[in-house]
Amino acid sequence: MKTSLGKLYLIPTTLGDNEPLEVLPISVKTIIENTKTFIVENEKTARRFIKRICPETIQSDLEFFHLNKFTSESDLPSFLEPCLNGTNVGLLSEAGCPSVADPGSDVVNIAHQQGIQVVPLVGPSSILLALMSSGMNGQGFSFNGYLPIDKSERKQELKRLERLSFDYNQSQIFIETPYRNNKMLEDICSILSKNTMVCVACDITLPTEFIKTKPASEWLKNTEDLHKRPSIFIIHKS
Repeated sequence: MKTSLGKLYLIPTTLGDNEPLEVLPISVKTIIENTKTFIVENEKTARRFIKRICPETIQSDLEFFHLNKFTSESDLPSFLEPCLNGTNVGLLSEAGCPSVADPGSDVVNIAHQQGIQVVPLVGPSSILLALMSSGMNGQGFSFNGYLPIDKSERKQELKRLERLSFDYNQSQIFIETPYRNNKMLEDICSILSKNTMVCVACDITLPTEFIKTKPASEWLKNTEDLHKRPSIFIIHKS
């Protein structure tokens, strides 16, 4: 008799060091309690999160597959072999939701190809939370990931995104490596038109949460230190 396939659960985590059940539904805890095999970016932080949300879990019973920049694409199908044998697997994010500005989409794609059911669980997405609180266009937007590091390329990209925003009434969302956040905001203020609206959302869901939307020219007077604080930037030119 053919074994029923296991499911691939997309498991969100917190966006920072707050209590998991403050921002995650109890269903996430239930799934983790009943899952022993995980695909993770960093095993140490994954174990710490699992212990925090499910302290009764026996850590030695857990199995981990590592998905990071060193993982070979040829290894990915093997991560889902437990599903083919009837065992559920959890794809666990480092922060927020798996597969969105986070590793995992290639594994999810393979799951679909193999007929494995993919189950996304509810959790915080910094991208959507920032957009929700920005006051910008929630019906027309684009997430652009990281912008170029090179100064001239970054300038061209910021101007291109500003132009797209104006032409299509589309809010443009992007992120930066946290230790370069202050420099990113400086570039935004110096490159974009003074009336282009800029939202900065950092430390979302944490006690230090900071979310403000105002014209680029007004950000020149910014006194909020964004250094090493996970941030989302959104721009919109009307």
